[in-house]
Amino acid sequence: MADRGVFRRMRFSRQILILQIGVVVLLLVVGLALVSWLLWSTLRDQYGERALAIARTVAVDPVVVQSAAAKRPGGDLEDRVRAVTDPKDGPLFVVVTDDQGIRLAHPDPARVGEKVSTPASEALAGREVVSSVQAGTLGLSVRSKTPIRAPDGRVVGEVSVGYEIGEPVEELVRLILTSIAFAVGALALGVGASALLTRRLHRLTHGLEPRELTELLYEREAVLHGISEGMLAVDAAGRVSARNDEAERLLGKPLPVGTEVSELDLSPRLEKAVSERQPVDNLLAVAGNRVLVVNSRAVTRDERDLGTVLTFRDRTDLDALTRELDAVRSLSDGLRAQRHEFSNRLHTLSGLLQLGHNGEAIEYLQTLTDTTGAIASVIGDSVTDPYLQALLVAKIEEAKEKGVELRLSDDSWVQASVTDPIAVNTVVGNLLDNALRAARMGPRRPPTVEIALLAEDTTLHVSTVDSGPGVAPELRDSLFDEGVSTKIAPGHGLGLALARQAARARGGDVWLADPGGGDSGALFVAALENLLEAK
Repeated sequence: MADRGVFRRMRFSRQILILQIGVVVLLLVVGLALVSWLLWSTLRDQYGERALAIARTVAVDPVVVQSAAAKRPGGDLEDRVRAVTDPKDGPLFVVVTDDQGIRLAHPDPARVGEKVSTPASEALAGREVVSSVQAGTLGLSVRSKTPIRAPDGRVVGEVSVGYEIGEPVEELVRLILTSIAFAVGALALGVGASALLTRRLHRLTHGLEPRELTELLYEREAVLHGISEGMLAVDAAGRVSARNDEAERLLGKPLPVGTEVSELDLSPRLEKAVSERQPVDNLLAVAGNRVLVVNSRAVTRDERDLGTVLTFRDRTDLDALTRELDAVRSLSDGLRAQRHEFSNRLHTLSGLLQLGHNGEAIEYLQTLTDTTGAIASVIGDSVTDPYLQALLVAKIEEAKEKGVELRLSDDSWVQASVTDPIAVNTVVGNLLDNALRAARMGPRRPPTVEIALLAEDTTLHVSTVDSGPGVAPELRDSLFDEGVSTKIAPGHGLGLALARQAARARGGDVWLADPGGGDSGALFVAALENLLEAK
């Protein structure tokens, strides 16, 4: 138990090394045992075949056959056995018996006439015995036996030839020592390979133990799925290496691990953040119907590039509230300007009356009446929805303050109520802001913007045209991409992207119908489906 505790306290790489060495040693031991057994079997069979060959030679000799049939021992038989036996083979003994197992010839003359010490029944029954290891009067030996047959086929005796067991054993030991030498070389090679493998494993795991790797895995899963932000990790090769469910939800698409980022069809700002590998803080990006706040960091360890990590926060609801607040603020600014102007006019009228200039007061009041009806006459009865009216009034006042003439086209006609004021403010407000800015940048004076509103069942059609210089050719294909702007100051480029996003969220769209240039400005068109109440 103590040894097991010590083993468990070892570093994992050392445990792997010890186990690998143990496996190599075990395999070598088993291999040597099998080789030894096979070598012994082979040598035993070889010596048994040699003994059988000698026994067969002796058994067919006429003198031996006659002596065995006559059961006659003697010098002639001994001489004949020695004559037919090759001295180079060096057998331990050659024994001839009669059909009763009585020795007729034996290396020890004193044993002649005695019954053999090992069973001879099989040979006397006419069957050969090969590679039998038996202990006889001359010791342990590998022996083979064959019957002696008379000319008529009768078994009249048997011949037993044996080799001393030490001879095959000596050869076996020599072969085993050679095998052990090869085994030691194989063990050294295996230990070296195991050490290299252990070193590589240690380097690949940065020296972390399995327990630490398991804890890291649990912590990684907890961090990935326990935060409210979306997280996307991209390796140095531009492939997705990790992501959480929130990232897939916010981006509105699956993010399979191992996929090239270029295949995910991300927005231009996100692709730029991944490709440039520069720190990014609080970058606004559009993903589907959402506005996201993106942060990006490049990750390195030991001067090794590990990739980029991006985090996402959903700002859609906050952005919607911001746009609604902007609309309310724009309307309140317009009302505040009107209240201030109305207050000044009342003070002027009061002063004229107090000074007794009644005629001038009546004339001034008539002028005020004409001016007050000017804005109402711009909208007229063509637009009845209060949200659209308020937005148009606010934008007309804003345009007036900027020196731009904003007018509603004569063919505008919307007699239904708006069901989503926020979407109207996003699309119409951004289109008008873009048109007012373009008109001010244009060379024509006075700068003008015209907006057309037309209701078709539940769809609201919007178009704006300005007197600006038009859209530059290099911006026409990417004008609705986030980050693309005609403004000189940085930090813009979401207005048209948000307008298109809001329109597409309702099944509609926003597009550039005419880029303008020359004598006319750009024409933008929007279609907002299911935005008006059905009649």
